[in-house]
Amino acid sequence: MLFPDFIFETSWEVCNKVGGIYTVLSTRSKTLHEKLKDNLIFLGPDCWGENGSPYFIEDKTLYTLWQQKAKDEGLRIKVGRWDIPSHPIAILVAYDHLANVKNELFAQLWNEYQVDSLHAYGDYDDSALFSLAVSKVVESFYHFHLSTDHKIVFHANEWQTGFAALLLQQTLPQIASVFTTHATCIGRSIAGNNKPLYDFLWAYNGDQMAHELNMESKHSIEKQTAHYVDCFTTVSDITAKECAELLDKPADVVLPNGFEDSFVPKGGSFTKHRSAARKCLLTVANALLGSQLSDDTLIVSTSGRYEFRNKGIDVFIDAMHRLNDDPILQKNVVAFIEVPAWVGSPRQDLINRLQSGQHFDTPLEQPYLTHWLNNMNEDNILNKFRSLHLTNNYNNKVNIIFVPCYLTGTDGIFNMAYYDLVIGNDLCVYPSYYEPWGYTPLEAVAFKVPCITTDLAGFGLWANKEKGSYSTIEDGVQVVHRTDYNNDEVADAIKYTITQYAAMDSKQVNKCRTSAHKLSKKALWSKFIKHYNIAYDHALQKANKRFTNIGKI
Repeated sequence: MLFPDFIFETSWEVCNKVGGIYTVLSTRSKTLHEKLKDNLIFLGPDCWGENGSPYFIEDKTLYTLWQQKAKDEGLRIKVGRWDIPSHPIAILVAYDHLANVKNELFAQLWNEYQVDSLHAYGDYDDSALFSLAVSKVVESFYHFHLSTDHKIVFHANEWQTGFAALLLQQTLPQIASVFTTHATCIGRSIAGNNKPLYDFLWAYNGDQMAHELNMESKHSIEKQTAHYVDCFTTVSDITAKECAELLDKPADVVLPNGFEDSFVPKGGSFTKHRSAARKCLLTVANALLGSQLSDDTLIVSTSGRYEFRNKGIDVFIDAMHRLNDDPILQKNVVAFIEVPAWVGSPRQDLINRLQSGQHFDTPLEQPYLTHWLNNMNEDNILNKFRSLHLTNNYNNKVNIIFVPCYLTGTDGIFNMAYYDLVIGNDLCVYPSYYEPWGYTPLEAVAFKVPCITTDLAGFGLWANKEKGSYSTIEDGVQVVHRTDYNNDEVADAIKYTITQYAAMDSKQVNKCRTSAHKLSKKALWSKFIKHYNIAYDHALQKANKRFTNIGKI
């Protein structure tokens, strides 16, 4: 089996924390770096300018001679290290100066690969120019430091970087290309536009749907990249089916997303961190609600990207509404929705209460929101609250709180990072409708927090596969059957599971928590990296054949 001497990997989320791909790359880096050392190089966008990325440490002593050569060639780069535990080399690439060659680039992509850029809009142009710049950086580095004696893989993530993989295939055909779609753009669009995806997946034509949903250019680059690269990959079996139907290209290899748990506290430190997280969550809830929730309050949360339907946020709210009316529920529940929205500012009235250190017996105005939004009247979550009259009344057994900001430790209310807070949950709920993998449930179980997810999430299907049947809360993950149309059944299943969990004694709870942690150990990168090795081998074998055939011409 062939393994690369060098890996260049690019994503819009290298040193740029936007979503789940940041976690995928940054946690996987440790496992790859142990083997490749500084022959693992990440390339990301220099979108911070003079302010500098908070996730990047520039080092002008790295590849000093090449840095000067690259700048002489007109490349605008910063070389340093990604500020993550493995500290891999990262190159931030500027691309704005290439805008004048955009039309020539689009013509080249059409002529060589039939990529349709005619209907481009939004972030398409930026993605194409960033990819062009990345391809030029890799070319420059290759000609300065490498040769055909090296086995090299270029790994592009998502359609935004597919351009670079195609361009390099023309200029450096000896480099093996891997392309990973973490979710097809047309599949996500179908689901996001409230169209039934799964029952009719077999009947959808990807090109036709791209035209209908105004996604032609993004779909085109994703589809053509999938067809032309040396190894096309995706992250789960459910997304592999989606690729086969909508991109007309089955995945060559499925690359499930693993996890690096070195930062999960151990032993007494774990207990300390969990206690601190619970105290913070309950303190904020009490200040907002004007209550005195007891320490045995069940803390439940959902989190992730703000995709109201796709992430199942709508179903989560429905479940909490039904749970509040459930006579069987004996414990108080506080449910947090931790989803970044169009946040304005942290609530000053809430800050004042938190800083006072006092207990209050009256709620604040709108006691279901920790930060003001810029679109208070148009926000889907708030409108759902209003439609169900979820106003956190004094006599509610279930209170639901919207946290519309990134939990980075500087939000003004909690001032704790997401990982420092998730450990304080009793249950996490992710009732996803469209979820190619599902990092949030994997993160939850790594912190010994049992979770509820669905069989439309890649992680949920994997959990079922590990058990050999539907996983239950006693296994650490409750996997709920979900279809295009059974929202009510899913909400009821969530309600039932939470009620069941709330009634458990400490021994039963500890069993669930232990099972969750054991399951997370099966998803470590040390277990999943084998799939990447297969992909690298596949790509290198194909690139070798292509380069050999070129030499014969």
